[in-house]
Amino acid sequence: MSNAVLEGSNGRAFAVTNRMVLSVAIPMTLAYLTTPLLGVVDTAVVGRLGDPALIGGLAAGAIVFDVVFSTMNFLRSGTTGLVAQANGRGDILEEKAAFWRAMIIACALGVLILILGHPIAAAGRWFMDAEIRVTEAMTAYILIRVLSAPLSLGNYVVLGYVLGRGEGLTGLAFQLVLNGSNIVLSVWLGLGLGWGLEGVAWGTVLGEAVAFVAGMIFLLFRFRRLPGISMTRIFDMAAMARVLDVSRDIMIRSFSLLAAFALFTRTGAQLGTLLLAANAILLNFFMVAGFFLDGFATAAEQLAGRALGARHEPAFRRTVRLTLIWGFALSGGLAGLFLMFGDHLIALMTTASGVRAEAGRYLWMAALCAVTGVLAFQMDGVFIGATWSRDMRNMMLLSLAAFVAALWLLVPGLGNHGLWLALHVFLVVRGVSLLLVLPLRARTAFAA
Repeated sequence: MSNAVLEGSNGRAFAVTNRMVLSVAIPMTLAYLTTPLLGVVDTAVVGRLGDPALIGGLAAGAIVFDVVFSTMNFLRSGTTGLVAQANGRGDILEEKAAFWRAMIIACALGVLILILGHPIAAAGRWFMDAEIRVTEAMTAYILIRVLSAPLSLGNYVVLGYVLGRGEGLTGLAFQLVLNGSNIVLSVWLGLGLGWGLEGVAWGTVLGEAVAFVAGMIFLLFRFRRLPGISMTRIFDMAAMARVLDVSRDIMIRSFSLLAAFALFTRTGAQLGTLLLAANAILLNFFMVAGFFLDGFATAAEQLAGRALGARHEPAFRRTVRLTLIWGFALSGGLAGLFLMFGDHLIALMTTASGVRAEAGRYLWMAALCAVTGVLAFQMDGVFIGATWSRDMRNMMLLSLAAFVAALWLLVPGLGNHGLWLALHVFLVVRGVSLLLVLPLRARTAFAA
């Protein structure tokens, strides 16, 4: 038993160092950066078929699954927080129990999504309202891709578990297996075997299967060397209720985040096609910054959760401080690079002179999102690790309300400048509101 405890934790009190932060942040940043490559490869495979309707169907189908799976991301983040806290306590049995509880929920939700495949496809057709050939391609893609639902959600849990233990390199390896197999299979099935769009969809399904099998083999081999755990502990009602509470709150938070960016896109569309296209280009800068900031947010999740589990307040405070310092240093550098080379990057993304000109006009506002978003990403990480999900939910709803108000006040007079200012308001309110709640939550948690 002593060996298991030592593997689960290095002790209740521990020192948070820059090396510890970077050991999680750097591998996960690299892992997150591989994700956009999937979309690029899938689009390139379908694009070589020479049918614009297939490209449109792929894009529309991918959006549907982005919405479905983004709302299920609580399986990854919630698992990370709960496992990190058990890791901080040195409770290897609770680490395993947290994993299996989340996996049971993931499988149940995955099967439910699978059963709802045709209604999901119908909802996608209604929402997109595209021309008939695009709709047909989208439906074909959705009905194949939905088969991956239990596997995809299971992979969220596997990743959440290894990140909860602070194993950033393992998380990177897992993501490389997932994304690498997805890319290889999509190219082979889509182009090599000539399956086209359906081949890309099957490549994604099989890629998720490869990653799930690899992840489960790795974890089951590890679990065999650790003490066993009873079904009674896994199905402990109080613990299961906590998982469901955290999951519900993070799901609401995710819906609100999606709603904010949907409103951003919708408002941009009302400003005209040119600005809609320019904003779509500029959002890529924010997405790239987000991948880097997510790496440090993941480090904050693991270390904050571990510190809370260990009831070691100095480690918690240093986690907040170091991840914030690294976040602002990185975001400042990224914003500078975007401002220096942004025009060249815009030129690579579009040849339309009008879109280039409009995107260049608002480049500085998009670049600064990297800075105004730091606190929002970092506070999300801290609160996820501490599983203070109710505060995350409430502050996200507050931020969404502030965003809607900013749109109403700023866009009529300032146009697209007002739209980007509203996005900055949304990011700042997210971060600052959680920061204001943090001292009270920390005092309460560490006084218990």
